Amino acid sequence: MPDAAETTTTLWPLALYGVLVIGTAAGMLAVSYVLGPRQRRDRTAEPYESGVAPTGPARSRVAVEFYLVAVFFVIFDLEAVFVFAWATAVHEVGWAGYLELLLFIVILIAGLVYLWRQGALDWGPSAERRRARERSTEE
Repeated sequence: MPDAAETTTTLWPLALYGVLVIGTAAGMLAVSYVLGPRQRRDRTAEPYESGVAPTGPARSRVAVEFYLVAVFFVIFDLEAVFVFAWATAVHEVGWAGYLELLLFIVILIAGLVYLWRQGALDWGPSAERRRARERSTEE
């Protein structure tokens, strides 16, 4: 077990780094406060994004289907990350890695087919009419 002198000797660079990081952040905030503008104008408080002036309220309602598409994108984007990681190590993992990747893709395709069959990917006007028709036939 290392003694206190060895621990102190090995940890001083980390402590120094922490002090430098905090000092740099504090210094940047202080310089910004001292040199920054003091006046407050009406145009400063107005939202502005990508060179486009706002046309409506910022808190508008968004359909839940947009969130579903975002979640599906994240899921299948992660699939691409895993496939890329596999592709970089294809020689090392051999046939076992190939079969594991094949199983991974089959599971993801099964999930996509499930979402498709549940209607999670249908959210246009025709899908709403179809759901309304199905509800009316159930009653």
